Amino acid sequence: MPFRHQIRVRYGECDQQGVAFNAHYMAWMDDATEVWIRGLIPGGDYRELGWEWMVVRATVEWQSSARNADILDIDVAVVRYGRSSFDFGFRGCIDGRAVFTGRTVCVSVKPVALSKMETPPRVRELLGAPLDWDVPA
Repeated sequence: MPFRHQIRVRYGECDQQGVAFNAHYMAWMDDATEVWIRGLIPGGDYRELGWEWMVVRATVEWQSSARNADILDIDVAVVRYGRSSFDFGFRGCIDGRAVFTGRTVCVSVKPVALSKMETPPRVRELLGAPLDWDVPA
């Protein structure tokens, strides 16, 4: 099951047409990921696992627009594992209407040093098996 995160689109996140500005979607994707992962770890500090992640690539495709005061549901899940990398997939909707899909390619890194590392088995266990989602690669 994906994790669902909700945000309310704020006035300041919209452009002159009253539509959520495109750059905010990546910030919302990042927020959904962080809230999900912190909720998986007692105390919320994923660094206690000797692990952090860094985004190395991100894609977003829009199906419709989010506007001021809309409640945006963002579903996030792992959609691919590599040895040291993995992908988060995202689906955003408002009242069941598709708004966007996204994907971030991430690399596992050691805290503080930020050197690349293999994704720990405990992290994979916490994040769960990859979902077979059609999200942009």
